[in-house]
Amino acid sequence: MKRMIPAALLALVLIAGGGWWLTTQLGGQTDIPAGALDAQESAEEVDTSSIVEMVQGDADAPITVVEYASYTCPHCANFHANQYKDLKAEYIDTGKVKFVFREVYFDRFGLWASMVARCGGQERFFGITDLIFKGQQTWVGSGQPGEVVGELRKIGRLAGLNDDQLESCLQDANKAQTLVAWYEENADADKITGTPSFVIDGEMHSNMSWADFKEILDEKLGDA
Repeated sequence: MKRMIPAALLALVLIAGGGWWLTTQLGGQTDIPAGALDAQESAEEVDTSSIVEMVQGDADAPITVVEYASYTCPHCANFHANQYKDLKAEYIDTGKVKFVFREVYFDRFGLWASMVARCGGQERFFGITDLIFKGQQTWVGSGQPGEVVGELRKIGRLAGLNDDQLESCLQDANKAQTLVAWYEENADADKITGTPSFVIDGEMHSNMSWADFKEILDEKLGDA
């Protein structure tokens, strides 16, 4: 699919010196900036069909859960440290839920983290994602682009990626631009306004406790 990217989002993929992506700082908030999804500035058409959906679980599971998350969102990190573990053990690994993870880009750092997570392909994506969320305070902490990239490289190496792989992924301007277009396409279609957000069999839900999450899933399984 081809997507017209507003100039406000294209700012995420500007390249500057030093070998890493530099952009206008959008901040670390967990609400999408007003107007970001419907900006009327000049746009560029980008084909997003090359972006692979990152999926766990049985493709034919009776329930599909789509999580929208930002790697720089503390609430998302908390979800993955807690509710997600129960979700995976009780529903994903048992074939009851197909889980789809979609990245949201509030800022440049979240985009860079996504490029590192995707650098290992589908096989390593969720393992790298886990490391990124676990180390969130460390790699986001300084707020300095060079230090952030350095910490993300450390995570990539810990996951088994070598420096050449990481360099290639972080320098892929076309991939960065396509990811931003893909994010905007998904967020616009599902009307995502904050993270983490969950689309459970087509129904939108905000962040919730494990008890509430489990109740929704069990009710749907009971209706099947």
